[in-house]
Amino acid sequence: MRSHNGMRPQDVPILLKIISFEHSNMNWKMKDLARDLGISPSEISESLNRSYHAHLIDYYKRHVFRLALHEFVVYAIRYVFPQSPGPMIRGMRTAHSAPPINKVIRSSDHYVWPDAEGDSRGQAIEPLYPTLVKASKQDEFLYAGLALIDALRVGRVREKNIAKEELGKMILKR
Repeated sequence: MRSHNGMRPQDVPILLKIISFEHSNMNWKMKDLARDLGISPSEISESLNRSYHAHLIDYYKRHVFRLALHEFVVYAIRYVFPQSPGPMIRGMRTAHSAPPINKVIRSSDHYVWPDAEGDSRGQAIEPLYPTLVKASKQDEFLYAGLALIDALRVGRVREKNIAKEELGKMILKR
């Protein structure tokens, strides 16, 4: 097993996808993660090993340690994977512009992931991993989780507080 050289951006979405599978009571395999996220099976395996070394998943790589993941996302994600809004582009809404935060915060300024088929215009936010835009279109839970994470990465205090609360509900089953 390789040594732990730090987390990579795809590690958190992979863990969120495992939680999504748990919500749907799906008995998943690594190939399901690879297919649904558009990430190679070898990268999925390496990611799960990193997550194990970081104490975010159990030895068998089947059970996500939800409290640890929540703490990592809420307190470290914006430092480990910082993001600044970019130019105006067409894309898929994220951060405060996407569910569930957009039900609480109304704004004419939008953040979007670059997507030629997107239905919104806004400031560009690079997703944690390039294939996640497509994956988010197929999994509502994953989309909400990643949008909340983006709110922590680029949001203002109010948006971050709402994102923390919503992520607690999603990840910790509150």
